Amino acid sequence: MFDSKIYSQRRDRLKKQIQRGLILFLGNEESPMNYPANPYPFRQDSSFLYFYGLDTPCLAAVIDVEADKEIVFGEDVSVEDIIWMGALPSLKERAMQAGVKDTAPPKDLEKTLKQAIQQGKKIHYLPPYRPEIALKIEELLGIHHAVANDYASKELIKAVVEQRSFKIKEEIEEMEKAHSVTYEMHTTAMKTARLGIYERDIVGRIEGIAFSSGCSLAFPTILTINGQILHNHYHGNILKEGRLIVNDSGAESALHYAADITRTFPVTGKFTQKQKEIYEIVLKAQEDSIKSIKPGIKFRDIHVQAAKIIAAGLKELGMIKGDIDEAVKAGAHALFFPHGLGHMVGLDVHDMEDLGEEFVGYDERVKRSDQFGLAYLRFARELHPGFVMTAEPGIYFIPALIDKWISEKKFEQFIDYEKVNQYRDFGGIRIEDNILVTEEGHKVLGKSIPKTVDDVENITANK
Repeated sequence: MFDSKIYSQRRDRLKKQIQRGLILFLGNEESPMNYPANPYPFRQDSSFLYFYGLDTPCLAAVIDVEADKEIVFGEDVSVEDIIWMGALPSLKERAMQAGVKDTAPPKDLEKTLKQAIQQGKKIHYLPPYRPEIALKIEELLGIHHAVANDYASKELIKAVVEQRSFKIKEEIEEMEKAHSVTYEMHTTAMKTARLGIYERDIVGRIEGIAFSSGCSLAFPTILTINGQILHNHYHGNILKEGRLIVNDSGAESALHYAADITRTFPVTGKFTQKQKEIYEIVLKAQEDSIKSIKPGIKFRDIHVQAAKIIAAGLKELGMIKGDIDEAVKAGAHALFFPHGLGHMVGLDVHDMEDLGEEFVGYDERVKRSDQFGLAYLRFARELHPGFVMTAEPGIYFIPALIDKWISEKKFEQFIDYEKVNQYRDFGGIRIEDNILVTEEGHKVLGKSIPKTVDDVENITANK
C-alpha cells in the first residue's frame, strides 16, 4: 500500500467534488472457477484500490459526504479462516492503513444505506462490471441487477476519472517496476523463439518471469504467429519458417499497476524483405506518435497522423493509391489499421474502462466517430501532464476483412486489392510502448526493449 495520507487525500478530494450524498464503494469478491472453494486468483476492484488500497475480498466502504464520515465494512477473520489462510491483521488495523478509523460488520451496510435513503440522501456508486456486484447493488439498494449500470452516478464516474487520470510520482514508480519485469518478459521471448517449438513454450517462460518477480499479469498474454488476430490468446501453434511473432504482454506490479508492451519479431531471427518493409512503416508511425505526445494536443490528432503515415507507407508498396489525406479521411486505411492508436494505462491495463470509454477517452468537446476503425479509438481527447498512454499502431492483413471489402467494392479508388492479395498470408505487426505525458512533453516508461530492425534481429538471431 501507499502511505495512508495518499488514500485520505484522494477521498477528501472526492468529497469536495461530490459535495452531497453517500458514496458507496463495493470491493470485489472471490469468484469460483468450478466450485466455491476453488476461486480464480483474487483481483480487487481498481477504484476500491485507488481510494482505499485494501487488497482483500468482501470489503465495502461508505463516505457520508455531508457528515464527513467514512466507514469500511467487512468481517474479521475467524479461527476457521486462519486454519486455511493464516492470520491477517484485524479489519480495524487494515482500515487504519487506508486512513479510515471506523469499521463495521457487513450486516450494518444495508442499514447505513437505508437510513441515508430515508434522509433523502443520494447514493452514489460506480457501474458494476461483475454480476455478483450488480446483485449486491440490487440487494442493498433495491435496483434490479439488469439496470444497475443505468443508475450508476455519472457525477461519481466523472470525479473518479478526473482523479485517476493523473498519475502521481508513487504510481509512476509502481508502473516502472512493472515495466522492469516486462522488459525481461519481452527480451526472453525474443531469445527463446526458434523453429519447431510451440507458442506456449514461450508463453510459459515469460509468464513465469512475471510471477517469480512478485508480479502478476496485467492481462492474458497475446503471443501468436497469427498477428492478424488482434487479441489472439491461443498458444498452440508451432513456430515455422517465415512467420512473425506478435507478443503483446505485460506485468502488473504488486500494487496492481500495469505495463502493456507489444513487440513483433521473426521466428528465425531475420525479417524477410516483405516483413521488413511493413515493419518499418509501423515503426515510423509509432515513433512519430511518441514524439507527438505532449500536453494540449488531442490524442485523436496523433491517431490520424499515424494513420496517414501507415497509408503513405502502403502507397509506396502499391497497396494504397490516390490522395493520402482523402484516403484516411474516408477510412480506407482501416483495412490495415482497424484499431485505435492507444489508451490510458494505470491500475487497469485499459485504465478505467469499466467506468465507460465515453467518460475516460471523450468529453463534451471530443465525441466518438462512427467510422470503422476510428470508432475503436478508446481515447481521443486532449492530453495533460500525468496521463499515461499507449502508442501502438499496427498493420494487419485480415483475409476475412479483405474479402468483405472486395465483395462490397469498398474504397476501390484508394485500395489496390490485387496487390493486397499478395499479402493475404502475411499476418500482422504491432509495436507498443507506454508514455507518460510530462509538463515538457513526454517520457517513455521502462527500459528500452529492442524495436529497430537491427536490434530485433540481433537479439532474436543470437540465441
